[in-house]
Amino acid sequence: MNNQYIRREVFCCETCHELKSFWEKEISKQTCYRELEEDRQGRSALRKLREEWKQRLEKRMQMLDNPNDKKKQASTVG
Repeated sequence: MNNQYIRREVFCCETCHELKSFWEKEISKQTCYRELEEDRQGRSALRKLREEWKQRLEKRMQMLDNPNDKKKQASTVG
């Protein structure tokens, strides 16, 4: 189980400063976790692969939708 999902025990602070300090630390931890996760996803090749396949499928669909365009281009070139 991830550390971020562990149940926190509720406790009483004597001053507002301690409570504020506690939540600032928790927020900074969560920010750090989020940044690490975004960095990990950014380095992942999955997004790039999905984009490449999307482009391939779009080209394939265009080719299937307009088979005459390729013939016209070949006849005008040759």
